[in-house]
Amino acid sequence: MAKMSADNTLGSLAAELAVDEPDAANSEDSAHDLRMGAVVRAFRGARGWPIAELASRTGLSVGMISQIERGLSTPSLRSLRLLSAALEAPIAHFFDPPTTTAAPVSPHIVRVEDRQSLQLNKTGVVKMSLVPPGGETVEMWEFRIAPNGSSGGDLLNQEGEKAGVVLAGRINLWIDNTPTVLKIGDSFRFSSLLQHKLENPFKDEARIIWVVTPPIRRA
Repeated sequence: MAKMSADNTLGSLAAELAVDEPDAANSEDSAHDLRMGAVVRAFRGARGWPIAELASRTGLSVGMISQIERGLSTPSLRSLRLLSAALEAPIAHFFDPPTTTAAPVSPHIVRVEDRQSLQLNKTGVVKMSLVPPGGETVEMWEFRIAPNGSSGGDLLNQEGEKAGVVLAGRINLWIDNTPTVLKIGDSFRFSSLLQHKLENPFKDEARIIWVVTPPIRRA
């Protein structure tokens, strides 16, 4: 089956959201989970893949993908990256739309009120895109990590590099099974091939700038 264009896929997504959007009695967290699940389902459907095919391409279980698509589970940062790569869906499509509808002043600029955000509720992370969509060689985000929040339970690794700086609070940055406490103003860079994760075991919210060179997409 031929791949559906991104516009057609997002059009399908809009139709699904019209059905799946929770009523006012449901929590905001559920709305975020339902939206992310609808994005995954729409892109998977555009490729004509059963859930088992997506599971094979990502290494995630069929049950996990089914739960994500139904809004019953929030994907970790690692799972989201795997889904984005397998579906060839720009990660920006998983973000909530900006709160304003004004036309952008420039394709090179993102106003603070126009940031797209992604809430990973189960891990206590809010991820905000700081760069305009469309680029493939660098990503830059602001992460807000709640107390006891983390990027997930497992140490991650992939191609590319990561760098960043702590804006507020403190974090534990794990690299190659070694944690280092970073405070405001501390910065870092490392190869993404090294196993790594972020966590905030402290009592205050942490905010960091997180810069990534994404893995190269191969045919």
